[in-house]
Amino acid sequence: MRRTGHRQLSFAFADSPQGGGEAGTPDASGARAFLLHTAKPRKAARTVAGTADTSRLLEDVASSANLAAALLKVIRNQGAPGVDGQTVEEAQQQAAPLLAALRHGLLTGRYRPGDVRRVWLPKPGGGQRGLGIPNVVDRVVQQAVLQVLEPIFEPTFHPSSHGFRPHRGAHTAIAQAKEHLAAGYQVVVDLDLEKFFDRVHHQRLLDRIAERVSDRRLLALVRAMLKAGVVMPDGMTIAVTEGTPQGGPLSPLLSNIVLDELDRELERRGHRFVRYADDCNIFVRSMRAGERVMASTRRFLERRLRLKINAEKSAVRRPDAVHFLGFRFQCRQSFDGHEVAVLLSAKAHKRLRTKVREMTPPNWGKSLTTCMEDMSRYLNGWVAHFRLCTAEAVRALEYIDAHIRRRLRAIIIRQRKRPRFLFRHLRSLGVSFKAAHGAAYSHRGRWARSNFPGMTRGYPPAWFDGRLVSLARRWHELNTHVQTSGQLMLPL
Repeated sequence: MRRTGHRQLSFAFADSPQGGGEAGTPDASGARAFLLHTAKPRKAARTVAGTADTSRLLEDVASSANLAAALLKVIRNQGAPGVDGQTVEEAQQQAAPLLAALRHGLLTGRYRPGDVRRVWLPKPGGGQRGLGIPNVVDRVVQQAVLQVLEPIFEPTFHPSSHGFRPHRGAHTAIAQAKEHLAAGYQVVVDLDLEKFFDRVHHQRLLDRIAERVSDRRLLALVRAMLKAGVVMPDGMTIAVTEGTPQGGPLSPLLSNIVLDELDRELERRGHRFVRYADDCNIFVRSMRAGERVMASTRRFLERRLRLKINAEKSAVRRPDAVHFLGFRFQCRQSFDGHEVAVLLSAKAHKRLRTKVREMTPPNWGKSLTTCMEDMSRYLNGWVAHFRLCTAEAVRALEYIDAHIRRRLRAIIIRQRKRPRFLFRHLRSLGVSFKAAHGAAYSHRGRWARSNFPGMTRGYPPAWFDGRLVSLARRWHELNTHVQTSGQLMLPL
């Protein structure tokens, strides 16, 4: 390890003033127009990347069209600056010289990835997850490499792999898991890989890439990206010998390349499984079979891929005890086979209630309208992910809706400050004298009073309609044209 200060601005900006605010720099709209125009011919570059000849792929990576498309993608994703402090906006302003410098650096071999800035994010279940933030120009290069490698590797991935893939995701993973359970495979081997992104073996990964990519220059570029140092929050730089740091555009593809070997091994053994990134569920018919599969899969991962299973999080479980992408399953026998209900997992339910508490603090100082608008935006995104829940989960959504309304009523009580103000306000809403007086002048706390008749009559569920997203109602809207079984068509 070595201690270092911030590096000079990354390769492409080495001769430019920091901040990119030099006179004559084009504005953001002009830079974006330039990028859109330059990225137009990228379709031809992708066609070349999909051919059998992979010996000249670096030219495709370094093409102006591919680099412009990569920069546009980085601009859309935004993100924090890396070690060099360069922002996405500054990179956009210097789009033309940036692309020219990157193209020249890649083709001449002068480009070297900068160090990655390490940040720590809290995990939902406790602990911290390390995230690596590359410099903006390094993110552009990673995205450019991704755009060339993905068309080569994506068609070869197993159909039971759903994480970080086009036209696939959590919904297709849950739909396939539901199919396996409905077919009678109702014991789940729940695998969680321990520190997967930190333990990927570099040479084995490069060997897997080399099976389909013969351009040694591109392989050397990927190796340099993997070996980029990591700058810790205290300024210490750590040399990297294994792992693919989370945070770069290329890391998800590299992780799928590594774990595709696991997918093929499970297929060879005839197992039914669903994998989303490093979270893998194997479906078997009995607990005894599950224990055998767990032991054999652990041996394969440790000996072949040099990866370890997280013993605390991995186990052979019944479906209702599995937490998979925020869902759990409930199986029951029916006349025509097995019925599978998709429900909220306990962890997902707890995380939502925690988020609701954070967004509705007792000392909320802004208007109630602002609070409901912020909450509605969050709930819209949340229910879009969990719309796969079947009708059995709607009751839980109704309880959450009621909990949110009660927290908002508690905010109303606080914002009215004095009992007489709250009393007059409730009377103006048509609440009876007795109910309004009980809610306003009770010595109970705000949370208790938020459920008093005076508050529930002054602010009934109908009052929140149109002002606040209802999870249960939104679920019904999203599932109007979907069968109540919640099945999805898997991509071909």
